[in-house]
Amino acid sequence: MTKLTFERPIIQRINAGLPSKYGMAHKLEPVSHIDGVSIKSLLESYGSPLVIISESTIRKTYKTAHRAFSSRYPKVQFAWSYKTNYLNAVCNVFHQEGAWAEVVSGFEYEKAIANGVPGDLIVFNGPDKSREDLSKAIKNGSLIHIDHFDELYEIISLSKESVLRPKVAIRVNMNTGIYPQWDRFGFNYENGEAWDALNRIMASKQLDLVGLHTHIGTYIMTTEAYKVAATKLADLAVRIEKKFGQALQYLDLGGGFASKNTLRGAYYPGTDTAPSFDDFAEAITSALMSSEIKPDHLPLLILETGRAMIDDAGYLAGTVIANKRLADGRRATIIDAGVNLLFTAFWYEHDIRPVEPVSEQSEDTTIYGPLCMNIDVIRGNIMFPLLKKGDHYVIRRVGAYNNTQWLQFINMRPNVVLLDGKGKPHLIRKAETLETINSQEITPDHLAKFDL
Repeated sequence: MTKLTFERPIIQRINAGLPSKYGMAHKLEPVSHIDGVSIKSLLESYGSPLVIISESTIRKTYKTAHRAFSSRYPKVQFAWSYKTNYLNAVCNVFHQEGAWAEVVSGFEYEKAIANGVPGDLIVFNGPDKSREDLSKAIKNGSLIHIDHFDELYEIISLSKESVLRPKVAIRVNMNTGIYPQWDRFGFNYENGEAWDALNRIMASKQLDLVGLHTHIGTYIMTTEAYKVAATKLADLAVRIEKKFGQALQYLDLGGGFASKNTLRGAYYPGTDTAPSFDDFAEAITSALMSSEIKPDHLPLLILETGRAMIDDAGYLAGTVIANKRLADGRRATIIDAGVNLLFTAFWYEHDIRPVEPVSEQSEDTTIYGPLCMNIDVIRGNIMFPLLKKGDHYVIRRVGAYNNTQWLQFINMRPNVVLLDGKGKPHLIRKAETLETINSQEITPDHLAKFDL
C-alpha cells in the first residue's frame, strides 16, 4: 500500500464564500459584453449606473419554458406577470411571443390595455380591485380571479347592472408543504372555504365560473409543492363537474418558480439548486394528467411565472466610487448603484463582476451603494478583486422586480436600455431629472419664496 503524501494543514480566515481545505479560488472572471455589446461603451453612451435588458435572453427563456410545458401537456398558455417588470418594451416582447397579461391592480390593468392586450386575454388577480376596476374588467370580458367574499359579492352586485356575464375564477390557497403557507390570498382549500365560494358562485346563476387559480408562494425550490397544488385544483375541478355538470375552461397554477439567483444564506448557488422549467413542468403536468379529470375535458393550463422568465435578462452596470477600510480591517468598495435600484439585494447574493480585466488579487469585501443609509449594502461579504475608483462593474440576473420596486430615493433613477436581437441598444426608459420629479409637486404660493 502506497503511503499518502503528507500535506501541511492550512488555516485561513475566510468570511465570504464556501472554502475547501485550500480556501477557494477567488478570481472573478470579468463580464465585458452583453449580447456582443461592450458594457463600457453602453456606460459611455447612456451614463452610469445603467440598467441593461437583453431581448434575446427574454425570447430564449420564454421559448424554453413554453417548450417544457407544451411538450408534456396539450393546452398551455403563459400570461406575463406585469408586477415582475412592467416596462412596456419588456411586456411587449412577451406579448409578441404569445403571452397574455396577468395584472394585480387597476394601474397594471390599464397598462396592459394601453399596450394593446385584448381585454379577454387579461388575467386580473389581486386583493384590491375597485368597483370601477371590476366593472371595466367585466365589460372587457377579462378573467377575474376572485380573492375574497367581499369581492365576490361586489361582482354579483355588478352583474345585475351588466348585460355581460362576468367571467370569474377563484384563487385557492392550500397547504403544499411550503413554509410559510401563503394563506392571505384567496380561499382556503383545507377548511372548505374554497368549495363554499364555488357553490355561492354557481348558486348566483349570474356569473360564469371558468377556472381555478392558485399561487403557492415565491422562489419555490421544490417541484413537489406544485404537484400537490395541481392535484388539489384538479380535485376541485372534478367535484364541480360532478355536482354541476360543468367542465372548467382552465386551471391557473400561478408562478413562483425560482430563478438562478442565490438566496442570502444559501449553501449552494442558485445556478446549481434551482429546478429547471422541465422539472416544474413534469411535476405539474403529470399531476393533471393523472387526475380524475376526463381526458376530453382537459382544461387549459395557464402559467404566470415572472421571476424565472426575466431575471437572467437583466443587468445593472456602473462605476466604482471609492474604497475604504472598515473598523475590523476589511475592505469596503462603494459603487454608484444602491438598494434603491437593486431592491432584490435584500434577499439575494447577487453575482457582481468586474467589467475590465483585473489582477487575480482579491479581498474579503463589503460592497456598498452610494446612499447615505446604513442599509445600503449590495453584498455583505464577497471575495472581490481590488477595483479602483472609476473601474466598472456589472451585476447579473436583476431583471425581476427591480424595475417595479425601485425607488427615487436620494439619487434619481437611471436610463434603461434594451439590446434587441441584433445587439442594437434602444433607450426604453429615460433617466429621471429634477424637472420630472418636481413636475409632480405643487408648492403653495406662501411657501414659494423665502429669505435666509
